[in-house]
Amino acid sequence: MSWSYVLFSLDGRINRQVYWLRFAVPYLICYGIAAFIDQMMIGNRTYAFPYLIILVVLVALWPSIAAAVKRLHDRNRSGWFLLFALVPIANIWIMIEIYFLKGTDGPNTYGPDPLAAGAAAPGPA
Repeated sequence: MSWSYVLFSLDGRINRQVYWLRFAVPYLICYGIAAFIDQMMIGNRTYAFPYLIILVVLVALWPSIAAAVKRLHDRNRSGWFLLFALVPIANIWIMIEIYFLKGTDGPNTYGPDPLAAGAAAPGPA
């Protein structure tokens, strides 16, 4: 499964392992590095603007939407379900679905089971 498929396409399904290894962990590492650098640049100033953190968040906006939509597809939910993340309290359930719950077994509306033995991985390797 290619990085471009995981980070830029809204089609298909990805399992939790792919989500964590190809999106969540790299994003958290980049965010942490940006936060560290911003903190070093800020120093003792009382007012500071976190330039690098904002840059990381903006660059990761589309990939985070694409990866989350594919995880929701794995749970047999529409990508539009992601809009509930904008609702307080409901956003906790969306995070649980995306990060922790197993996808549906077998093929669903959005494609074959990514954990199936013979499932063809979309996109180039």
